[in-house]
Amino acid sequence: MLAKYHRMLILLSMTFQTNTLAALAAVTLTFAPAAWADKAAVIDEMEAYLEFVDYGGGVMFAEQIPKEDWPRFFVIDARDAGQFARGHIPGAINMDWRTVLANRNQIPKDRPVLIYCNTGSLSAQAGFALRVAGWDNLRILQGGMEEWKAKGGFDAAARATRPASH
Repeated sequence: MLAKYHRMLILLSMTFQTNTLAALAAVTLTFAPAAWADKAAVIDEMEAYLEFVDYGGGVMFAEQIPKEDWPRFFVIDARDAGQFARGHIPGAINMDWRTVLANRNQIPKDRPVLIYCNTGSLSAQAGFALRVAGWDNLRILQGGMEEWKAKGGFDAAARATRPASH
């Protein structure tokens, strides 16, 4: 009798596992096309962006921004909080490059946005994501914080337009 009861439990367990797998497969097959369609739509958006964007890709040099124009920009420091705490462009907000899409509601679309990191590579990735997501008012600070400091910070434009001294 115990052996018969044991076989019945095994049969029920196998039936439950089979039904669970069948349900999981049905859900996967139902939602996979939608997920794949979303991925295809994202790829289409990126492709359209790459066909549209100019050679500079929304990059700005520090010397292109006169000192008096800096307050117009919403400036994002895309470095981590520790780097931001050690020094940043005055007026910048800290938003780690990996979180820009998650925090996109904090980023305006009605004024120029400038994003930077240490050298420009991580902010370029964040900038690309935001541009594809619809922020066409976004520019990436070429060379990042390091180049901004080396060129004179807010005075970079004035330094670049000074007559050469011989």
